[in-house]
Amino acid sequence: MIDAHRFEGQAAGAVFEAWERFVRGDDQVPGVRPVVAISWQRCRERYRVNPHLREAPVAAPGRDHTPEHDVVFAELGFRAASVAHEMGNLHGVVIVTDAAGRILGEWGDPATLARATDFNLAPWFCWSECAAGTNGMGTALEAHGPVLISGAEHWCQAFHNWVSAGIAVRDVVTGEPIGGLSLCCWRSRLPPSAGGWLANAVAKTQRALKSRARDSGAELVAAYTQAGARSGTPLAAVDTAGKAVIADDKASVLMGVPASTPAIDATLRWNPGLPELIGAARHASEQAAHNPDWVGSTQIFTHLADGPTAISIRPVFSSAHLIGHLVSFGVSDGPPLPPAEGPGVPPRRLVGVRENRMVLLRLPEVSLAESEGNDVWLSTAQGRLRAASPSLDKLDTELAGAGFLRVHRRYVVNLSRIREIERGNKGELLLVMDGEADELVPVSRRNAPAVRRALNI
Repeated sequence: MIDAHRFEGQAAGAVFEAWERFVRGDDQVPGVRPVVAISWQRCRERYRVNPHLREAPVAAPGRDHTPEHDVVFAELGFRAASVAHEMGNLHGVVIVTDAAGRILGEWGDPATLARATDFNLAPWFCWSECAAGTNGMGTALEAHGPVLISGAEHWCQAFHNWVSAGIAVRDVVTGEPIGGLSLCCWRSRLPPSAGGWLANAVAKTQRALKSRARDSGAELVAAYTQAGARSGTPLAAVDTAGKAVIADDKASVLMGVPASTPAIDATLRWNPGLPELIGAARHASEQAAHNPDWVGSTQIFTHLADGPTAISIRPVFSSAHLIGHLVSFGVSDGPPLPPAEGPGVPPRRLVGVRENRMVLLRLPEVSLAESEGNDVWLSTAQGRLRAASPSLDKLDTELAGAGFLRVHRRYVVNLSRIREIERGNKGELLLVMDGEADELVPVSRRNAPAVRRALNI
């Protein structure tokens, strides 16, 4: 008969040995779960967190919260308080954080709460990955779904005696985290129900956000209809993430989305795949936060157009809350937006996962990334690997300016690895990628102009 405690001890010892090697610079982490190995890689390569940090730092001043944020924090506080007694009986604590990993409140066992203060596991201290390394609260803000971090899986050695599970509440429009809920214990296990309870608590919290997003979508369509009645220019309405909620016949062609078809539900809105439009929408959101009357203009490359198109962008509010923007094509009302900032520094390497092994890839090794269901797969010199990135949109953003291009809603390709270009029976473009498999990648109609510009064809 297997001694379960002995087996768990051996597994924990293997993780600690892998942690020691990784801290010293070794990239091989056998026996370490992919979510943990990927987090370690971020902590070492991107955030450069000191693995010998002994306590979490003081959080930076938080930004003003939107009404959605206040709804989330109130709901999470209610959920946390409802389970505080149960966690207290298990000598654990339940914690609510904001999007930056700043602890807003905690409840539970008084003795554990007192011990937690030795590590700054307390309100107004920051437990994001970039501040405190791999931990249940911070890693949940970087991932999707519940995250459990136990013992030596924590990046900072001082936290190896803790077990922490966390989950993030995300904005249903932008997908960005709003806050988080986590459970923590000292030198003991969390109950098996911890992951399910966290997921259920967040699902209930996000119902209100989904309802508010639907209402905002309907109000944005109403604003579009009213503006369209007095405008003769192509017009569209986009949400704060730059996704199309509705567009007229002419604007729909420029954006590559269905015409005159409202997408009120936030999960059904169309991504036009126009990075400059998304950047303009984000800039407009920042300006509107300080000046509700702000209107701006810029030029963007649109689908099926060889040159840039002028646009004017006007924020739309409901009850003093920004819900999206009206975009007029072919006009330049308002002052010009500042030149778009160049893409951030691309990652030096991409992270692929094969079983429980993390594979660090140089960018030239990757020929393409493909979205398949809930996963992103990389075609590489080392075979087909699951990407650490949770979405193709995020990977596309990370690789901007690094020689990669979005050519289809399912594909991002390495331009230097395109060997041939074929034309299909209906004139569509097909890319033959360099590699043993000679993979064929379709180019969508709306992405074809960008591909032609990038390849000078």
